[in-house]
Amino acid sequence: MIRLTGIERTFVVGDEQVHALRAVNLEIARGEYLSIMGPSGSGKSTLLNIIGLLDRPNAGTYELDGSNVTALSDDELARVRREKIGFVFQFFHLVPRLTALQNIELPMVLAGIDPAERRRKLDRLLAEYGLEERANHRPDQLSGGQCQRVAIARAMSMGPTVILADEPTGNLDRHTGQEVLSVLERVHHNGGTLAVVTHDPEIGARSHRRLRMVDGAVVSDEKG
Repeated sequence: MIRLTGIERTFVVGDEQVHALRAVNLEIARGEYLSIMGPSGSGKSTLLNIIGLLDRPNAGTYELDGSNVTALSDDELARVRREKIGFVFQFFHLVPRLTALQNIELPMVLAGIDPAERRRKLDRLLAEYGLEERANHRPDQLSGGQCQRVAIARAMSMGPTVILADEPTGNLDRHTGQEVLSVLERVHHNGGTLAVVTHDPEIGARSHRRLRMVDGAVVSDEKG
C-alpha cells in the first residue's frame, strides 16, 4: 500500500544542511499498525509528513496504492490527502471558534459533500466517539481527551484508509492518553492502517510493528 524507496529529505538551517531523512526504504501493508520511535531530531515527524503528503522528499520515490505520488502537483496532493489520509496531532489543531461538530464537519465542507450526507456522517461520528453531548462546545470548553476525540473524528470524517498520529497522547495525562490510544486503535481493528509517532516505549509496544529511527535513518524494524 505504501512504498518509500531511497527517500531523502534535507533542510537548510543557517549555513548548515541538515539531513532529516537518509535513504529511507519502507513498505507498509494495508491494515498494519506500526509505531515510529526514536530520539528527538531522529526524523520521525519528517517521515510521517512525507507519508502524509504534507512534505516532499528531495530524492527517492513514494508509491501509494500502486501510484507514484512523488511528483504530483499541489492540487493533486491535496486531493489524495483528502481522500486517503487522516491526521491526528499532539496539540489537536482544532479551529478555536468552531464547535466540536463544526470542526468534525470542516473537511467535508471543504470537499463539497452534500449537507444531508454530512449530517448522516456527523451523527455517526459523534455517536462513535462519544461526543453527542459535546457537539456544540468549542475547544476551550472541552477537556484534552475530548479535544483529541474531536480531532480523531475529524480525521475519520472523509473515510481515509490511513491514519497518521504524531505524538497523539503527548499533551494528555496517562489515563486519558490510554483512552485516546484505544480510540485510535479502532481504526486498525476496522481494517485501516495506523502509524503512530511516539517517544513512549509503552505506547510503541502496543503496535504490531516498531520502527526505530536515528539520525534520519531507520535502524531497526521489528514485528510482534
